[in-house]
Amino acid sequence: MKQVLEFIPLIIFFIVYKTADIYAATAALMIGMTITFIYSYFKNGKKAEKMQIITLGMILIFGTFTLVLHNDAFLKWKVTLVYAVFAIGLLATQYIFKKPAIKQMLGKELDLPDSIWNNLNLAWALFFIVLGVVNTYIAFNLSQEVWVNFKVFGLLAVTIIFTVLSGLYLYKHLPEEGQKKIVDDKKSGE
Repeated sequence: MKQVLEFIPLIIFFIVYKTADIYAATAALMIGMTITFIYSYFKNGKKAEKMQIITLGMILIFGTFTLVLHNDAFLKWKVTLVYAVFAIGLLATQYIFKKPAIKQMLGKELDLPDSIWNNLNLAWALFFIVLGVVNTYIAFNLSQEVWVNFKVFGLLAVTIIFTVLSGLYLYKHLPEEGQKKIVDDKKSGE
């Protein structure tokens, strides 16, 4: 449910872009993200995740610049900067704090060697860097419509694929009893 809720503002952005323009879509995205953030904040007992705060803050800042200066470049840069912040955060947690963020998020449920968590954490950091670079290229070398389609559908698709690949990587490295537990949990949930 949480993941679906986070994509509603993006879908609204796309619909408003197709029916109006990038500036109306930007305003709709800002409003939609604010509403979903407030909803999640109260639903989660007045708690917000760091990623949600960073994403909302950047959308509001860069969206405001886009609207006030009537220049969509700010909105296009926002995507790249969000990915840069995520990549830097992942790298910092791994190399400076010696506690990979991926392990902090998933390590409570999965008991794996640190090398596996480090590899996955690094993979996600590199993934975000690549997405940022690709976004920058598409945003400033192709049409606005191509960029919007890439932002809404392309980034979503590759993120889902990378998430699935990450899950397969983790599953492959689970001890046999951990794999059996996941299979048994899935069977009991059907």
